[in-house]
Amino acid sequence: MKLSRRTLFQTTAAAAAVSALPSCAGRDAPADAASDLLSKTTDQILTLYPESASSAGIDHGKYQSLKAKLSDRSPAGVANIKSGVQETLAKLRGVDGSALAPGEALNVDVVRTVYETAAEGFAFSYGDMALLNYNWSYRNSPYAVAQNTGAFVEIPSFLDSAHQIENAEDADAYLARMEAYAGQLDGETQRVTIDGDKGVILPNFLMAKTLGALRGAQATPVEQWGVVASLATRGGKIDSAYGEHAKAVAETKIRPALDRQIAALDALAPQATDEAGVWALPDGEAYYAWSLKAGTTTTLSPDEVHEMGLDELATIQARMDPILRSIGYSEGSVGARMTALGKDPRYLFAEGAAGRAEIMAFIEEKLAEIRALMPQAFETLVPGFLEVTRIPPDVEAGAPGAYGGPGSIDGKQPGHFWINLRTTSLHNRYNLADLTYHEAIPGHVWQGEYTFKQPLVRSLLAFNAYSEGWALYAEQLADELGVYDDFPVGRLGYLQSLAFRACRLVVDTGLHAKQWTREQAIDWFVTNNGSSFDEVQGEVDRYCAWPGQACGYKVGHSAINRLRQKAELALGERFDFRRFNDALVLGGSVPMTVLTRVIDDYIAAEKAG
Repeated sequence: MKLSRRTLFQTTAAAAAVSALPSCAGRDAPADAASDLLSKTTDQILTLYPESASSAGIDHGKYQSLKAKLSDRSPAGVANIKSGVQETLAKLRGVDGSALAPGEALNVDVVRTVYETAAEGFAFSYGDMALLNYNWSYRNSPYAVAQNTGAFVEIPSFLDSAHQIENAEDADAYLARMEAYAGQLDGETQRVTIDGDKGVILPNFLMAKTLGALRGAQATPVEQWGVVASLATRGGKIDSAYGEHAKAVAETKIRPALDRQIAALDALAPQATDEAGVWALPDGEAYYAWSLKAGTTTTLSPDEVHEMGLDELATIQARMDPILRSIGYSEGSVGARMTALGKDPRYLFAEGAAGRAEIMAFIEEKLAEIRALMPQAFETLVPGFLEVTRIPPDVEAGAPGAYGGPGSIDGKQPGHFWINLRTTSLHNRYNLADLTYHEAIPGHVWQGEYTFKQPLVRSLLAFNAYSEGWALYAEQLADELGVYDDFPVGRLGYLQSLAFRACRLVVDTGLHAKQWTREQAIDWFVTNNGSSFDEVQGEVDRYCAWPGQACGYKVGHSAINRLRQKAELALGERFDFRRFNDALVLGGSVPMTVLTRVIDDYIAAEKAG
């Protein structure tokens, strides 16, 4: 979820970090040279994105200085990152993988793929390219600031959840990051203006939502801002003055920076149109092709993805139809019947604070149940250390229904299942369990902890199609473990989730490649999946700001199932469900093409064993 160039690293310092990357030339041991290069690449990523060190729980010792810094989101900062990516990519391309052991070659291949995709993204003259960023690698956006993109949305949650405060030095580093946060806002504001001159302007409906969130914060006393309250609460245990210091920084640094960002967006608002897709932007067709490639780690075309979505939807709804009939919903399309089911009072949570409490209790109950089943699905277990946390109310209007991720590598910081509670109608009793499995266990939090077993550079890099494909596969695992055997309506919620992701393939490509309007996309989604209008409107707005990202889910899930079928056919009676799942997670986050190689190696090892 990223400040002043003065309080961040200077351009010259970052350039020095890049130039320190070694050349492989003249080294006698290819393996040592590759290892050294990956080590320096790790340092580069952490220097360019200091937030990653805190999120990974390694902002101490060698990386202690990064705890007081944030990434540089200014035009100069982005240009510096781009330069570093290009220089490092040249070195990675110079590594001869054939001279390395298979595991080492895989590590180089994975890192090189990330850098290649990033370099392609930086070739566009606009947008927010986040592929190398541990915290926000899942999303890329043509806009420097949107309702779900930018420092305003991301940094307060990051500081609260990832910046640990155990002593005065930690609290002082937090204050430095608050000042840096103000600098990030100003850096993004510069880019908003520069991009606007190129015709890259938020659609009017996203502009209204973004400005609404920013103005909402400005109208709130600073002591109620999450970024202030977090330090006041935690730092106050060390020295009560920290709360006052945080208020002062917020009032004198952050609030003026927010004013400047609002003013820049206000200046562009009259030029905003209702064109929802990136096809309307400069080089929009090429930008979407790259976004789709980055989001799915495949070379599928928009037309292929669109048709895949329609086919997957038909297959999934064919499974839903008999369940709906069995519970008395037999008239109308599957989507219409799911809409009716969504209004059934038996499955609704109460409104307001009471309903929010019901939702949190429901999640904890489902987490306890699924934890007990994990030994049936994996030979190698991880702690699944997590907290369930409400998305901050000041940003939840533009946030997704939920998101999740693992904690720190050192095990001190828990993973988080962030749940959007702006209205309890976002969730119901037949789909919330499935959402819990997706975001927490055995989904993002669970899978993310296996990446800690990888070399650090691999732990810092993620692939959207793998991680989101895994999260859908995690939903499937829960179903296969029998969680819905006594609750068929819950299985409907799971299948609707799969159908939801199939709809994403259709709608994302519809918006960005077929010039669908926002209204057309919302109507198609609601009609065909039976999701609520409120949920779908937020989803469609997300796709408008993050083109291609939403396609990674079903593309990745389908790829994982194809590989499982391949393993079952190849191994026959020797196929072991738990060992296959271990192979998926222990291989780390990889592109879909590399995942094929990981599973082929697993199949060969099983045959040999």
